[in-house]
Amino acid sequence: MAELNFPTEIVDLPSKGLVYPEGHPLRSGKVEMKYMTAKEEDILTNQNYISKGIVLDKLLESLTLNKINLKELITGDKNALLVASRILGYGKEYSFTVDGKPYEIDLSTLENKPFDEDAITPRGTLKFTLPTSGAEVEVKFLTDKDTEIIEQEVNGLKKINKDSSPEITTRLKHQIVSINGSTNKNDIKDFVENHLLARDSRALRNFIKDTSPDVNLKTKVMVNGVEEDIDIPISLNFFWPDL
Repeated sequence: MAELNFPTEIVDLPSKGLVYPEGHPLRSGKVEMKYMTAKEEDILTNQNYISKGIVLDKLLESLTLNKINLKELITGDKNALLVASRILGYGKEYSFTVDGKPYEIDLSTLENKPFDEDAITPRGTLKFTLPTSGAEVEVKFLTDKDTEIIEQEVNGLKKINKDSSPEITTRLKHQIVSINGSTNKNDIKDFVENHLLARDSRALRNFIKDTSPDVNLKTKVMVNGVEEDIDIPISLNFFWPDL
């Protein structure tokens, strides 16, 4: 039987690859993906993958042709690949419900968030001056691997103290890579735990949220006669419309 050549598409990453080190496979800012086949449908219905929460990772592993470690993708770039996967698998029209009312959107119209390339440092980070203390912090964009480490650390801390709620500080300790020029992890830990003012913490988190490369997954819908901005829901149904 003659070898079949599946059509592919090049997906532009929201980060344009600038957040990855020189020489990294993702530095090009582009990922080649193939169209979905019945093989990928098997992945989407694999109950073992679903129960372990890895079904979407397995799907992307099967669809991406570049030799990349998906755990090294920042969240926004991964979102772009998930949207592209849905379009390549089942088309651009996506139906969903909000408060029981059906809506449909053309996924091909989704655009990447504006991204200030000039603000990125040579090592793929951003610098921000805290508005109250005046301290300068340097932050990185979290990858899937970073998120897993943070979740494990948070769960471990909660086992030690069930009344603790360390999500914000733990996340910031991993996301901040320098404070006033110091990259020492103990300095960063001490700053977050003992010197970071609540208003500065909020400002920093808003800065990270506003500047992180991503797909704009918001759309406008009418809810009870009022136009609202909502995040387009992405669940297993996003990839299997008839599920």
